[in-house]
Amino acid sequence: MKNSARLYSRAKKSIASGVNSPVRYFEPYPFFVKNARGGRITDADGRTYIDHCCAYGALLLGHRNRAVVSAVSAQLKRGTLYCAPTPQETELAELVAKCYPSIRRLRLLNTGMEATMSAIRLARAYTGRQKIVKFDGGYHGAYDYALVSAGSGVAHYGLADTQGALRAATRNTLVARYNDIASLEAAMSDDVAAVIIEPVMANAGLITPTREFLRRVIRVAHSHGALVIFDETVTGFRMAVGGAQEYYGVRADITTLAKALGGGFGIAAFGGRADIMEKISPGGPVYVASTFAGNPISVSASIAAIRQMRRLGAKTYSRLERTAGRIASHVDDVAHDMHIPHTVNSAASMFQVFFSNVPVTDYATARLSDSGKFKRLAALLRDNGVFVPPSQFEVAFLSTAHTGQDIQHTMSAYERALGGVRH
Repeated sequence: MKNSARLYSRAKKSIASGVNSPVRYFEPYPFFVKNARGGRITDADGRTYIDHCCAYGALLLGHRNRAVVSAVSAQLKRGTLYCAPTPQETELAELVAKCYPSIRRLRLLNTGMEATMSAIRLARAYTGRQKIVKFDGGYHGAYDYALVSAGSGVAHYGLADTQGALRAATRNTLVARYNDIASLEAAMSDDVAAVIIEPVMANAGLITPTREFLRRVIRVAHSHGALVIFDETVTGFRMAVGGAQEYYGVRADITTLAKALGGGFGIAAFGGRADIMEKISPGGPVYVASTFAGNPISVSASIAAIRQMRRLGAKTYSRLERTAGRIASHVDDVAHDMHIPHTVNSAASMFQVFFSNVPVTDYATARLSDSGKFKRLAALLRDNGVFVPPSQFEVAFLSTAHTGQDIQHTMSAYERALGGVRH
């Protein structure tokens, strides 16, 4: 990987730590991307990998999806940025509302971090309260009051949250244990504005809710007059057209969306009940603004992506879930035969292996896993032509662009990589 080594050495001279997001780094240096298409990605040295990172879940439709690229190309001929309303923004909002019955009004933004930050601000204004409850290991963006007991890169690098966070902000963030209603009830009080949750934890590895957990979270929050924010940055449009809420048959008060919403372009949204969303300025007192919100390029990509996801429908989502289950089952069988302590979780088009001999049901049990062994697995998978997020606390994804041959290659690569990890 001579070209990637050279490019990383150059990057370190002008980019802090050489990467623009810490989750992209792996030892001794990350590969640099030359191009990608469908379910595959090619690095600067000409090596091609089956891509199960999928831009950390954003690429449900794969790289360079034809419908998305066509929509963006058409918009480029009309303009790139207006900072004035467009009909397409309304069209996108109407499409999202058709997919999410819990969203009657929404506001477009650029990133999942902006969406969760704005959703929390709105919940505080609506309830007149200051505190929020989040779940241990949940990742809702890299801002002060969301980085308390956070997953993703914070967990990967073993940071105690982050230096530089405003202590006064973090004091208003309470933490409960995922899949543990008793811990949520203990954290709740009448000064909690909202409970924010990843319905499926995808930033502490893949951790799924136990039966009725999400319904009980909603019930407990509402009993204290608090709102429920579902952070569907990862699960939105990925688990179903209506995200985790459709998949599990529940509804949140406020929902945040990003990643798969944009079909490979940067866009996010938050939305909810009309009586809550009417508090947003200029009609209401809650200020939420962004110069690039409603960027016509990203909006065009998002419309094309959602239309395609709706056309693909339940059969495609079911096929992806069966495929993820098939990979998970194969990894489980191989690791068992090799006597490697492990557990494998999967849900919809997501899967992850943990090197632990206990079930992974929350962040505490996820941290018991051997993350060093996982780093070796990820490196061996790359050696065998498969790219997964290099952290134990992330998730492997499928896209509609992955072929049967890709899946077979992936399973064979896991088998070879597990053999290397065992020794």
